[in-house]
Amino acid sequence: MDSKNNNHTIGQLSLEQQFKLQILERDIENLTLEQAKEYLLEAFRQIMVKENICKEMIKECYL
Repeated sequence: MDSKNNNHTIGQLSLEQQFKLQILERDIENLTLEQAKEYLLEAFRQIMVKENICKEMIKECYL
């Protein structure tokens, strides 16, 4: 796969991710405002943890 094709798909979701997103959309449809706030905060926390893991892995590659 050439880098031009790879860069085109980086910002797009795979079919599997699109399917998971549709399931999530259905599941969160009936959340209360409080539940939605808790869910959003937890999602952002997990994103930050993932970013930290990625940063550490990149550091390890350059050591």
